[in-house]
Amino acid sequence: MGPTAAPEDHRYATPTTPAAEGLAPALARNIDALIERRKREAKAASLEQRAAAAISSFAGSMMFVYIHLVFFGAWIVLNVGIINLIKPWDPSLVVLAMFASVEAIFLSTFVLINQNRMAAEDDARADLDLQVSLLNEHETTRLIRLVEQIAKHLDVQIEADDELKELKRDVAPEAVLDKIEEAGERARAG
Repeated sequence: MGPTAAPEDHRYATPTTPAAEGLAPALARNIDALIERRKREAKAASLEQRAAAAISSFAGSMMFVYIHLVFFGAWIVLNVGIINLIKPWDPSLVVLAMFASVEAIFLSTFVLINQNRMAAEDDARADLDLQVSLLNEHETTRLIRLVEQIAKHLDVQIEADDELKELKRDVAPEAVLDKIEEAGERARAG
């Protein structure tokens, strides 16, 4: 491998070295950072949260369906007298119904625990998205002002319309959130 060849390990790509599969180095770093964060969050999850996630994952699989088809099918076949190998112990299938109801209660609880954890993660991502968007908005506003100052310095005339005047104003996140909340309240009321 010559000195100009791209490094084999792209995890530490810099802005001047190519990233894996043609990705921009900054994007590759961001992907790696997200993966590492998810790994840390998974390790930081409590035993109960990991158990609930594992049970929810298994309950949402086809293997779970197949096991239940076999289990419930055998229970029904053996208890309604289709096959007389064993004396029926639940001919009215009340015990099976009770078992299925208790299982449904626990499964729904595990799913809700998992959904609550996922909702908290989604809230954190939404907060991050909002922060990045506000930062981007602020940077864009600063760039517009900078371009306007450069144009003045170079004595270039810029037609200042209402849209440009609006773009030069910083966004007040509190005002935006208040307007969104007001609009939501009006929608619920009307």
